[in-house]
Amino acid sequence: QVQLVESGGGLVQAGGSLRLSCAASVRTFSSYAMGWFRQAPGKEREFVAAISRSGGGRYYADSVKGRFTIARDNAKNTVYLQMNNLKPEDTAVYYCAARDGVVVLTATHFDYWGQGTQVTVSS
Repeated sequence: QVQLVESGGGLVQAGGSLRLSCAASVRTFSSYAMGWFRQAPGKEREFVAAISRSGGGRYYADSVKGRFTIARDNAKNTVYLQMNNLKPEDTAVYYCAARDGVVVLTATHFDYWGQGTQVTVSS
């Protein structure tokens, strides 16, 4: 069983930055591909970014490419999402997810989910 706890969300003005963290309680964190997803009110959950088990592969949604950076520290069992130049349309609940295996970009293939952290970007 993997438990994921996100932190770092909050309220920020457009153009600002936030860094989300996701701490995983698991003995073999490096065995898990990690992803970030988000869900805005009334919308489907959507892919934001994913990172391979080693950290060598990083993938982004077109809407965040060039503004967001995903990273992981396997020694700390933590994955990060650095969000720069935030826009009001980035407002959503952000979820961290883990998958035992190779990295994928679809929510349905992730096995474990955090409780989410709210990000609100004001215009």
